[in-house]
Amino acid sequence: MSLMKLCVPGEKLCSAEDCIPGAGTYLRHGHIFASLAGYVLQKNEGEEPPVISVIKETEAQLLPDIGAIVTCKVTSINSRFAKVHILYVGSTPLKERFRGTIRKEDVRATEKDKVETYKSFRPGDIVLAKVLSLTRIYISLGDVQSNYLLTTAENELGVVVAHSEAGVQMVPISWCEMQCPRTHAKEFRKVARVQPEYLQA
Repeated sequence: MSLMKLCVPGEKLCSAEDCIPGAGTYLRHGHIFASLAGYVLQKNEGEEPPVISVIKETEAQLLPDIGAIVTCKVTSINSRFAKVHILYVGSTPLKERFRGTIRKEDVRATEKDKVETYKSFRPGDIVLAKVLSLTRIYISLGDVQSNYLLTTAENELGVVVAHSEAGVQMVPISWCEMQCPRTHAKEFRKVARVQPEYLQA
């Protein structure tokens, strides 16, 4: 999904052969036109041609900016990085998921060479991170996939919610460990020292 440009009512957006008309558009003489002023949004649904629609500025998607604090959920880990889905920018929930990566060298500020990803995050963990940069990966037929590079290399950033193997929410006991209140088993994590403004998210 990509925000393309602003448009005005009656503006020709594309040929009907290239896209499927969506909300805020109409079809006339083999072309798709904007029926309202706003942002042109193109969403790809699998193998079908993309759906083109126009949304008002107030409905436009909030995007994670460089330097923004984001809340994300870890989806997978390997020895080099953790993959996440970004859920919030600050305390504002996102309408759709954005992908992010936390590289091993961006987990903490000190002893970067000793970081082990599996001792920092686990799939399902909720993490506070900061946006470092945005990379765009070009896939077939001009489709673009965005991936945000994130860091947890500050005391306030890292795991805020994690569940033990018993399925119980763990409590932090140090900057690198959390404990299950039921089994008292300890697990390694890069624990965040959460600031009050992020507690409600």
